[in-house]
Amino acid sequence: MRLFPLAVSIFALVTGGCGVSANSTVERSAPPLSRAVASPQPESFQVWRDGFRRKAIAQGIQPAVFDAAFRGVGVNSEVMRLDSKQAEFTKPIWEYLDSAASPDRVSNGRAQRAALANTLSAIETTYGVDGETVLAIWGMETNYGTYRGSIPVIEALATLAYEGRRKAFAEEQLMAALKILQAGDTTPDRMVGSWAGAMGHTQFMPTSYLSYAVDFTGDGHRDVWSDTPTDGLASAANYLARAGWQHGRPWGVEVRLPSGFDYSVADDRHRRPVAEWRAKGVTTVAGGTLPDHGSAAIIAPAGASGPAFAVYQNFYVIKKYNNATSYAMGVGHLGDRIAGGGPFVHPWPRGERALSRTEKIELQQRLTAAGYNTGGADGMIGPDTATAIRSYQRANGMTPDGFATASLLQALR
Repeated sequence: MRLFPLAVSIFALVTGGCGVSANSTVERSAPPLSRAVASPQPESFQVWRDGFRRKAIAQGIQPAVFDAAFRGVGVNSEVMRLDSKQAEFTKPIWEYLDSAASPDRVSNGRAQRAALANTLSAIETTYGVDGETVLAIWGMETNYGTYRGSIPVIEALATLAYEGRRKAFAEEQLMAALKILQAGDTTPDRMVGSWAGAMGHTQFMPTSYLSYAVDFTGDGHRDVWSDTPTDGLASAANYLARAGWQHGRPWGVEVRLPSGFDYSVADDRHRRPVAEWRAKGVTTVAGGTLPDHGSAAIIAPAGASGPAFAVYQNFYVIKKYNNATSYAMGVGHLGDRIAGGGPFVHPWPRGERALSRTEKIELQQRLTAAGYNTGGADGMIGPDTATAIRSYQRANGMTPDGFATASLLQALR
């Protein structure tokens, strides 16, 4: 699994799970005296906190700011549970997109577009990012501000820095959170968010907040926690703009691929001039000329049996916000639907059974054993695994679309 992106989406990770659990400070007993050699014991949270306090002060955090931020903070058992949880089953991309652009999410987005028309127009004028995309980020991250999280960020990050899976990353985020408090943008009691430390309407991690959050209201505070979403929406637009957003251009378009298309090049790392795709017979899904919005890649996220898309620069910009194809497509498609666009045309292979995490690990192990290196067996179908699948498919007379299916696993068995 990758490191946390700019924003850790509550929608994507913990939809509806924003309640604060009771704090549970870990107590550790001394080793038995009867042992000849005592086993090393992990340091207590108190010892870790004191050590981190020294680091924070050395980096310019005022002692009073640190002490106020850590008052009453302990190890949060719910954060630890969520950090260690690895889902056995994940949604196939079509179910993810069904949820991302559900009728309610689309209608609510259109209602927000009407209600915030002046704000969104001002944001678009300032940053060159269309309001529908900003709304889609908001809708994907916190369902338009209704699930912003309620776990104290300092406690969440302290828990992860103390005994989480990404301690160094969590310490970096925790130090950034203390800098935010020291700057006076918010207070410890208002600094709440997801279990992973993502904050506000558009779920910024603290380091990203320091780099990209803006005071669009002009009240002297970059307030992404306020019930008013203006600073949060403008901050998301600022991030997209600085990541290279191209105003007036789409994230992608659904396409029709010609018979005999080489699916081994259907990969978002394979960006080519649109003229090359036109020469290969790629058209819009309606059969028209593929529009030229700069270099594009062809992707088929559900393999040869599902829809295909030409993706442009803005697709990659969205992935800088959250580096997942499903997320980038979700934001792009939701934005299109809010703007009045329709659903995808080509059907998804809904009869295809999604592999469990255990089955994905088995698939990776079997591919590697057969000589097709997946770069590890972690149950995540990333670029290395997709490349291994394509190589196996090509060698065995299958369409090399890189799509992990139950039938492919059965063939490997």
